[in-house]
Amino acid sequence: MTQRQARLVAHFPGVNSTTVWSDPDSGSQIDFASFAHFARTAERGLFDYVFLAEGLRLREHGGQIHDLDVAGRPATLAILAAMASVTQHIGVVGTLSSTFNEPYELARQLATIDTLSGGRVGWNVVTSPDAFHGANFRRGGFLPYEDRYTRAEEFVALSKRLWDSWETGAVLADRGSGRFIDEQLVHPVVHSGPQFDVRATGSLPRSPQGYPVIVQAGDSPAGRDFAAANAEIIFSRHADFAAGQQFYRDVKGRLPAAGRTEDSLLILPAATFVIGDTDADAAEASRAVGFAQTTPQTAVAWVEAIWGRELPGLDPDGPLPATEPGAGEQRLGQVSTRVEDRVARAAQLRARAAAEGLTVRQLVAAETASHTFVGSPETIAAEIDRHVQGRASDGFVLVPHLTPGGLDPFVDRVVPLLQERGVFRERYETDPETGAPVTLRRTLGLPQPPRPADDTTKREAAA
Repeated sequence: MTQRQARLVAHFPGVNSTTVWSDPDSGSQIDFASFAHFARTAERGLFDYVFLAEGLRLREHGGQIHDLDVAGRPATLAILAAMASVTQHIGVVGTLSSTFNEPYELARQLATIDTLSGGRVGWNVVTSPDAFHGANFRRGGFLPYEDRYTRAEEFVALSKRLWDSWETGAVLADRGSGRFIDEQLVHPVVHSGPQFDVRATGSLPRSPQGYPVIVQAGDSPAGRDFAAANAEIIFSRHADFAAGQQFYRDVKGRLPAAGRTEDSLLILPAATFVIGDTDADAAEASRAVGFAQTTPQTAVAWVEAIWGRELPGLDPDGPLPATEPGAGEQRLGQVSTRVEDRVARAAQLRARAAAEGLTVRQLVAAETASHTFVGSPETIAAEIDRHVQGRASDGFVLVPHLTPGGLDPFVDRVVPLLQERGVFRERYETDPETGAPVTLRRTLGLPQPPRPADDTTKREAAA
């Protein structure tokens, strides 16, 4: 039986809860040298693509900027273009909101980078329904939560129409004539829908891969339906084997209703990792990394989010508060505002802290900073292979805890073992005729998106 091939993606850790800022080996989160090192390491490891998150606003807690965001959050599109310029094969994928962007502008920007990179761009489509982020755009909570996927679906469909608005023959081969564009082969896109009213024409011909690979991360029923209809990759949170198998079956089971096949969608959960010479060494290192990932400020903010109020004087190295939670709402994290839910959660945390003798910071680290893969290189390679062969995932989006060198140990120690197992590539595919790098979609083994029937096709059919 043919072994399934593992897909690997590198998530630039940057500004998130996995980053250990205090480590002596930690570098800048925003200098281009960090992005360049990370992208080149991922390409050296033959990864499919580098993945970037997007922060439209610095996170706050109690009206203050959270300590995870003090390094800054640069704009994704600029970084994608820069990383593509220092690599040849690897894809570059960015998270960009369908709530606080407009289809023509974003489609044009993505098409530009996709064309310049030779077809190596992907778009992680996210929705942003809340007033906190909306305040940056003078929109507040203008979009009801239940409408966010309606807008996203219309956004993606309209973007594809813009990317498809140039026919294949729109760029003429006879450049000596001085006339490059046949205006009859470039079509305006006229769209009127509940979210957008647009009359426009795409400003570029199709890129070598058609258009950017569409990635999506929604997990709700609406998000899963959106993914089955639109996404080519799902950035999943189900890294546990059993939960991953269930999610895999559920989402891929929705594809036939959307007229799609199983190989048209990849499911790639996020995964953290700690590597040791032995499994015992890695387990000890994992505890130390998890504690370092949980700063005293983060621990206090996490508890305050559950308690629904500020807790002045809370000692991160002391016990949980004796008072009961309230109904307030904190900015950091998604916590239910129902008092009974908060009280029940507080009781669970108190029970665990008492049973294991944990301080506030130790408890928060235990609750939030566990790692997906912990062990020797052999153990981690075997676990990744088990998930892929068992259809719990098609691979993983790996999130190291150090910037920019945290991916290097995985590339040096785990990738060769996956190659020995025959489940990971030993070189990038290149065009058999020219030897040039291929597109991201081809690297991922995804089908080329079909072109809609254009006027040329219709004229040929009529003839």
